Amino acid sequence: MIFLLSWPAGKGSYLFNNDMENLQVLRKEVTANLTDNLLPFWSGKVTDSVNGGFYGRVDATNKIYPDADKGGILNARILWTFSSAYRILGDTAYLDMARREKDYVMDHFIDRKYGGAYRSVTAGGEPADTRKQTYTQAFFIYGLAEYYRVTGDKEALETAQDIYRLFEKYALDREYNGYFEAFTRDWKRTRDRLIGETSEKDEKSMNTHLHILEAYAGLFRVWPDKGLAVRLRNLINIFLDEIIDKNTSHLICFFDRQWNSTSETDSYGHDIESSWLLYEAAKLLNDNDLVNKVKSVGIRIVQAASEGLQPDGSIIYEKDRSNGHVNNERSWWVQAEAVTGYLNAFELSGDTEFLNRSLICWQYIKNHLVDNKNGGWFSSVSYPEGKGTGDKAGFWICPYHNSRMCLEVIERTDNK
Repeated sequence: MIFLLSWPAGKGSYLFNNDMENLQVLRKEVTANLTDNLLPFWSGKVTDSVNGGFYGRVDATNKIYPDADKGGILNARILWTFSSAYRILGDTAYLDMARREKDYVMDHFIDRKYGGAYRSVTAGGEPADTRKQTYTQAFFIYGLAEYYRVTGDKEALETAQDIYRLFEKYALDREYNGYFEAFTRDWKRTRDRLIGETSEKDEKSMNTHLHILEAYAGLFRVWPDKGLAVRLRNLINIFLDEIIDKNTSHLICFFDRQWNSTSETDSYGHDIESSWLLYEAAKLLNDNDLVNKVKSVGIRIVQAASEGLQPDGSIIYEKDRSNGHVNNERSWWVQAEAVTGYLNAFELSGDTEFLNRSLICWQYIKNHLVDNKNGGWFSSVSYPEGKGTGDKAGFWICPYHNSRMCLEVIERTDNK
C-alpha cells in the first residue's frame, strides 16, 4: 500500500512504501527524540543537584525556578519514566536516575505517619501540601510498581501496595462504587477542587478513575493478587457502564456521587488516552470476552476523539457542548497520547488511516512542540500563531506522556 501524508505548508511531504516502513521511520525518530532530547533534558537541566530530586518548575526559556515547590505528580511520573526507560532501553544511566528518584520519593513524599504521599513538598523537601489527592496517589502506585518491575525493590512494591490498600479503605465509595477525590493528611474526606471541578456536585471524575485504572494495572502486572484483579475489573466496568457516553463514545468528565453526569465537556486527549489504557488493562485479566468488548469500545472512542483532529495533524484540547466553545490549545500531552492511541487503534483494526493519523500527529509534535534548540518539549502551542510556548517542567508538566509515547512506539515496533 502506498499513500501520501501531507504535512503543514512549508514542511514538505513524505511518501512511504508500506506500513512497516512507516513504523520504522516513526520508531527511529521517536527513539532519537527520547534518547537525545527528552531524557537528557530531564536528567541534565531539571535535576536539582542542591536539594535533591527535580526542580519544581522550568519555563519555556529554560529558566529554572529553584524555589518552586515540587509536585507529587511530577516526581511520581519521573520515577515511572526513568524506570520504564531502563526496562525498555537497558541504559544503566536511566536506572541510576530511577534509583535517585525512588530514594527522593521515599525520603520526602511518603507520609510515614498516615500513609500515602504528600501532594507537594517545598524546594528543600519539606511537606508543603499534605492533602491526600487520589489522582496524585495513583501516580505513586504507578511509579513505584514500575520501579519494582525493573529492580525487584521490595520497599517500592510494599509502598505501592500500602497506597492501594488505603484507596480501598478510605477512597472507595462502598455505596455507589468508584473513588472519591480528596482527603486531609489523615484521610478524612474533603471537597477540595483539585482537577477542574466546577461545583459541589462534582464528586467523582473521569480523570482520576483513568489514572487509578493505569495504576492498578501497573501494580497487577507485578503483583497478580486476586483481590486486585477484582478491583481492576471493577474499574474497567465503571468505564464501560458509567464513564463512556453510550451515545457519543466520548468520556464524561465529571459526576455526582451516584454517577449522574455534571459535565458537558468532550476532552479529546482523555478520550484517546483511555482507548489504549483500557485495552491494556483488560489484557492483563486474561478474559477474552472483556478484551473483545474493550477493543470494540476503544475503536469507537478513538473515532469520537477524532472530532478534535485538525488538518495540520494536531488535536485540540476540548469542547464544551453546552455553549459550543472550543478550547483550541494544542497541549503536549494530548498530542503525545494521540500518537499512541492511533497506533494502538491501527494495531487492533488494521485500518491504515489510524496509522496515518499517528504519523501526522508525530509530525506536528516535531514541528511545534519539540525544542530542537534548547532541549525538551514546550507544553503548549499558541493558537493561531503555532509557536511553542508554556513551561517545560512543572506541577503537571513532566516526561511522562511524551516519554511513554516514545517507549510505546519502541515496544510496539520490536521485530517489525
